[in-house]
Amino acid sequence: MAELSALEIAYCVGVMLVAYGLRGSTGFGGALGMPFLALVLPIKLLVPVWTLLGFASSVAILGRERRHVDYRAMIAFMPWCAAGIAVGLYYFKLLDARTLAHGLGIVVLLYAVQSLVGVVRPGAPPRWLRRVIEPVAGVLSGGVGTMFGSMGSVFFAMYLDARAVAKDAFRATTSAMLLLLCLARGIGYYVVGEFTAESWLMFAVGLPLMLIGVYIGDRLQVNISERAFRKLICATLFVCGIPLLFK
Repeated sequence: MAELSALEIAYCVGVMLVAYGLRGSTGFGGALGMPFLALVLPIKLLVPVWTLLGFASSVAILGRERRHVDYRAMIAFMPWCAAGIAVGLYYFKLLDARTLAHGLGIVVLLYAVQSLVGVVRPGAPPRWLRRVIEPVAGVLSGGVGTMFGSMGSVFFAMYLDARAVAKDAFRATTSAMLLLLCLARGIGYYVVGEFTAESWLMFAVGLPLMLIGVYIGDRLQVNISERAFRKLICATLFVCGIPLLFK
């Protein structure tokens, strides 16, 4: 952190406020901050910090919305997610920061394509596909979330959408699942020694920014349609995913 310029620090502050402002207003969007911050911060340092921030933001959101959590959907999903965490933790420890950054870039671009397809051709997936989404989405959410500290909630959304979970339950259940995912992978990072003094310092700096972003987003809301917002997300992800491939 000491090596960052004033402009880079201002950039990180802006990314944090926007990302968690979106999380507070829409229930998703926090994951967008990770690829942007990875452009200026080492991903091996950033991933454990983002896990701590994800846990804290989920606690903040669930403080008021925990009554909407769909526990049956969550319980069915989490064993598969746990298996993915074990796989993701192994590869996070094995791979270097540059390889992880390139991998995150690929995941971001694939998600952007998937989101674009969902905007252009909305509709429920076929029944046979819904049956395989639970184990596949569970393993991928645990693995991808652990390796990159982000994007695991993408697979939560796929799973809950396939189960046709109502809007309020969708937001609350996603936060509850992310909370458990962050807790589990956080324990894993601690066991393998990824929580350094610098990561705890970065978390302490980022925590108030996260809380301010969630508070502002919850108060202001996003006054654009869901379709327009998803188009904006697709464009944003393409913009930030490509530089990660060359980092």
